[in-house]
Amino acid sequence: MTGITVQPSGQACGAYITGVDLSKPLDADTINEIRAAWIEHHVVAFPDQHISDNDLERITQYFGNLGDEPFFVPIDGSDHVVALTRRADEKAPVFAEVWHSDWSFQDQPPIGTCLYSLVIPPVGGDTGFINQEKALADMPSSLRSKLEGLKALHSAAGAYSPEGAYGEKEKDSDRSMKILFSESARDIHPHSFIKVHPESGRESLHGCLGYIVGIEGMPEEKAKALLYELYEWQTREEFQYTHKWQENMLVIWDNRSVLHKANAGYDGYDRELHRTTISGNADLFQQAR
Repeated sequence: MTGITVQPSGQACGAYITGVDLSKPLDADTINEIRAAWIEHHVVAFPDQHISDNDLERITQYFGNLGDEPFFVPIDGSDHVVALTRRADEKAPVFAEVWHSDWSFQDQPPIGTCLYSLVIPPVGGDTGFINQEKALADMPSSLRSKLEGLKALHSAAGAYSPEGAYGEKEKDSDRSMKILFSESARDIHPHSFIKVHPESGRESLHGCLGYIVGIEGMPEEKAKALLYELYEWQTREEFQYTHKWQENMLVIWDNRSVLHKANAGYDGYDRELHRTTISGNADLFQQAR
């Protein structure tokens, strides 16, 4: 036994892990136990951890490879660590305040995300998660039958194209995060709505309206209606977990089985977290069902 303790959140997903010092290299048994908890609970939080950006990169590689950030500028001295920042006096809208799965528009999306907190406001700033395995397991058969065998068309155009939410119109904003926009955001990659998690063997939904811009082979209006119907179901409150941040906390989530979004409510306070994504080969992502 490694001595770590896993305490479930009591909500639809999420767990806290204690009894481990992430500032030091971990042995194989500890890594395996943490990974098992991650797969089971989808989101794992490690409170009271004092780690550097180098540690963050090392921890990321326990789970896979360091992923790329196509529309973010990494911090100085790293090709992979991104600072998610907001100043106390910032007026730009809160970043990523919509449900999504990180970079689902890529051909091989990241299998997970690591986020470490440096500065946390005393109010607001929670992160919401939705368990997409539970959303699928509890889904009415009438809705599931509409999704089986279909592929969703994922694109970053609405966010990171020149006309997107973080495009040309943001050039004169006071946003402190360094976000890029590009014509490449218009690229489209299809992914099955229903996939099998390669490590748990459980079925899950992948992605949601926003990065999903259509359905392969389906007329636009019919696709839009189905996407809204799915969104209404998959974001129900009973599938959600709201994470409360503390400073010096690392959270790792599984993009193969959850959606997430940032929450506001901390105007007048600074906030800073450092992030990496976990990439994996196609076998570590999800297989279509």
